[in-house]
Amino acid sequence: MPFKTRVWSAGKLLLLGGALLLTYVLFAAAAMRFALKTREVEVPALSGRSVNDARTVVADAGLNLRVEEGRRVDPKVPAGQVIAQDPAAGLRTRKERTVKVWISAGPRAAVVPSLIGESERTAQLRLQQEGLGPVTASEIRSADYPSGAVVAQTPPAKTIGGAVALLVNRGERGLTYVMPDLIGVNGDRASDLLRTRGFRVAVVGDHPYPGVPGGIVLRQNPQAGFQIAPGETISLEISR
Repeated sequence: MPFKTRVWSAGKLLLLGGALLLTYVLFAAAAMRFALKTREVEVPALSGRSVNDARTVVADAGLNLRVEEGRRVDPKVPAGQVIAQDPAAGLRTRKERTVKVWISAGPRAAVVPSLIGESERTAQLRLQQEGLGPVTASEIRSADYPSGAVVAQTPPAKTIGGAVALLVNRGERGLTYVMPDLIGVNGDRASDLLRTRGFRVAVVGDHPYPGVPGGIVLRQNPQAGFQIAPGETISLEISR
């Protein structure tokens, strides 16, 4: 067989083999893409559904449902219905994925419960269940109350509330106090009260301030909310 004929035959074989290999790769890619798409599902819309309805719809779609703790007050969504979800409705995701939902507490106005004497954890859970928040906590260290107990709250019990602040006792070790807000208070009265509690008070200024009578606290250090131990110095700037 002439040399050119043999080269042409080998070239045709290589071309045919390359075409077959390319066909195989394209078919495999298409098959893999189809297999992956068949494992994906569309996240159903759950807003406005009850928990039982949402669980049924999610299960029919091949997904799982998790109800998050704490209900949210909402004037438009009745109590017990889904108010939000993650992932969002309409997105495509893999089967067996968990969909998180949050439940409405309804349009009711939440009443702050009495939390004094409760543990911090119990107080936090009760506020979540009532749809109240955000919750902030300051602390003191005192032998007069059980360690970890709530000793004060703002706003007080039986009032309509949203944000709630707790004062929690952390135990006797390293006794500290929470610095009160003295701005606008009579300087002499504030100084006397602080000294009777064991603090040292220094008046670091005596300045005129338009519209403010003399003897009123204009600034303080430490600021309100900071922890301070007996014996530490508190600086007050008083108006003249």
